[in-house]
Amino acid sequence: MQRRSFLQQAGLLSAGALTLSHELLASAPGKAINPFGVQLYSTRDILPKDPKGVMTQLAQMGYKQFESYSGPQGFLWGMEPKEMKSFLDGLGVKMISTHFDMNKDLDKSIDMANGAGLSYLLCPYIGAQKTFDDWKRIADKFNTVGEQVRKGGLKFGYHNHDYSFKPLDGKIPQEYLLANTDPKNVMFELDLCWIDVAGQDPVAHLNKYGKRYELCHIKDYKKVGGKPVQDDLGKGNVDFKKTLRTAMDNGMKYFIVEQEEYPVSVLGSMKNDAEYMKKLTV
Repeated sequence: MQRRSFLQQAGLLSAGALTLSHELLASAPGKAINPFGVQLYSTRDILPKDPKGVMTQLAQMGYKQFESYSGPQGFLWGMEPKEMKSFLDGLGVKMISTHFDMNKDLDKSIDMANGAGLSYLLCPYIGAQKTFDDWKRIADKFNTVGEQVRKGGLKFGYHNHDYSFKPLDGKIPQEYLLANTDPKNVMFELDLCWIDVAGQDPVAHLNKYGKRYELCHIKDYKKVGGKPVQDDLGKGNVDFKKTLRTAMDNGMKYFIVEQEEYPVSVLGSMKNDAEYMKKLTV
């Protein structure tokens, strides 16, 4: 009887401790995300005409990290790697990553990224696949490219859209990619808008797979006529406080704002987004 009483009391104590820990976590002071970055694709309508001018304005808004993309002049926007690094150093900004074409000039991309001080080369899009044989080919390609990128001193990853979170034959393709790529060679960038659009729970996903994600895209949207329409941060459907806190707790390293549709203007939205990020605590 004494042993049973002891076990019952121990169980109650454990449950109480767990409840208390959850209450303490919920009441803990919010944590700011600093620094935060921006995907330069957000300014694709104006960036190619004046790369340095647009990047300067973004830095002045408070973005301290840039993620580039392969535009008409390449992901370094016509600059040599050392020139880009020097220019960004002068702005107090670091370019940490770029979206790029993994099927074209891989060695050149590795060399240029290294020279400019980047850490990541990311595949931005592959499109929906019809079968899991197709997804297997994608996973194999990621492993091959990822190994080459790793040997070149960088990290390779994949940025999702909604299609990789939509069930196929009762399974989630994104989870297949996570299970069938080598963590040593392939990491992931989670787009918080597109996982939400696909109807998946980003918090549950991050709690299960968060260690594989090192970057995330912070992007907001709302449904208009049943279709997702992007908006300035804080004006849409995405629960950033809960999702970003979960991301932080699971080791997310970089938080990158991206917006592709604008209520008024590109730079107006970028400024609104930066102000939102400065005030956000999670």
